[in-house]
Amino acid sequence: MLLTQSSWMEVEDYLQRSTSILVPIGSIEQHGPNGLLGTDAICPQVIAEHAQGLTDMLVGPTFSVGCAQHHLGFAGTITLRPSTMIASMLDWTASLQRHGFERIYWLNGHGGNVATINAAFAESYAARSFATTPSRLELLHKLQNWWQFEQVMSLCKQLYPVGDGQHATASEVAVTYAAYPQAQKNVSMQPKIAPTGSITHAEDYRRQFPDGRIGSDPSQAKVEDGEQIIQRAAEAVAADFERFARS
Repeated sequence: MLLTQSSWMEVEDYLQRSTSILVPIGSIEQHGPNGLLGTDAICPQVIAEHAQGLTDMLVGPTFSVGCAQHHLGFAGTITLRPSTMIASMLDWTASLQRHGFERIYWLNGHGGNVATINAAFAESYAARSFATTPSRLELLHKLQNWWQFEQVMSLCKQLYPVGDGQHATASEVAVTYAAYPQAQKNVSMQPKIAPTGSITHAEDYRRQFPDGRIGSDPSQAKVEDGEQIIQRAAEAVAADFERFARS
């Protein structure tokens, strides 16, 4: 069940049987020469949409713009400051809580979001701790990076034993190509596998990794690989969401 394609009455009916919701959360940032700018939002969204067909789950709209300041050296990247993202997440949470949701499962597609998401959780819990009249709702958040399920990691390693990399990975590009095959890019990349290293700010990133990749060879990405990854990840998300909803 997708919130954006449901009526308010259908959401009210859902709340009679479950107070849990999944929110895909990602980023709009460069993903190398053949990766889509929306990769980190597309991946959790398409996986969540498949997962909702496997269990009784409500999927909220995708929180598509995250923390990606270090990618601003590349055209098209859009980012929030950490403070802005935290404030936005708290407003999303308060809106959902107002309707009676008590469990919010954030399915993340961008590693650069993790610290800020956890800070938003801390702010959310602090609001209850400081309240003179605590809410009757027992709000609980969960952060899950889609690629970190053991069964997903093992599949990605099997599909791309060399050159999956750390950013603009072959596996995430494959997921987006499965979702949007018409958006595939055939681009020559040199070196074949990008270098690795740490980054700080946008200029530093562009200087070290001029085409945007880190440790990856995303030219390996295939639609059929992405379809396998989506299915494996959707199964893992559905099972994990069910456990969370019962917690």
